[in-house]
Amino acid sequence: MKRGRAPGTVVLLSGGMDSGTCLALAVREPGPVHALTILYGQTHARERRSARALARHYRVRDHTVVRLPVGPILASSLTDRARPIPTRSAGPHRIPSTYVPARNTIFLAIALGYAESHRLGTITIGANAIDYSGYPDCRPAFLRAFERLARVATKEGVEGRARYRVRAPLLSLSKADIVRLGERLGVPWALTWSCYAGGRRPCGRCDSCRLRARGFARAGVRDPLVR
Repeated sequence: MKRGRAPGTVVLLSGGMDSGTCLALAVREPGPVHALTILYGQTHARERRSARALARHYRVRDHTVVRLPVGPILASSLTDRARPIPTRSAGPHRIPSTYVPARNTIFLAIALGYAESHRLGTITIGANAIDYSGYPDCRPAFLRAFERLARVATKEGVEGRARYRVRAPLLSLSKADIVRLGERLGVPWALTWSCYAGGRRPCGRCDSCRLRARGFARAGVRDPLVR
């Protein structure tokens, strides 16, 4: 890898509307696009099907699914069936029980190793700091700190041959803005999944469902997952 930033990106692809929009952006830019889906022990596998469908839709040649047996040690209502998924907002400045401890730190660490191994200069993540649900690892300060970490945590970075960028193109967008952007890009919303509860249809009650519904409503777009 030459000094500077190599072309290409690895997209952290969860299967949700945000990561789907990030993938739609990435495939329009120069350089190879890889997708990385990480199963961290969430109580449902519905997101994985959406991630695979999106990767097929965008003809991503390299889509890797990684299983991490960390669910039992991460205290969250997304990994522990004994903890109910909240159907009411935790309120402003409160971090909800759906927060998974250090999840994006874990995800970005794996993506960084992937990027270095495949000579990709950018990690793309669908973090969003406007409509985010209070998660500390969706904030700009965290993402910039991880970029600094990447400089001293990798062989390529320490030897001065690479500078890794953590790209969060949706960071300052509202959910309505994301829907509008996705519409311009032609994102196949029917292939995406946002519901924390899993199931055959979105529950419509969890934080993620409500944020998605609000975004589509404010953008004046019909969500194909809601009938």
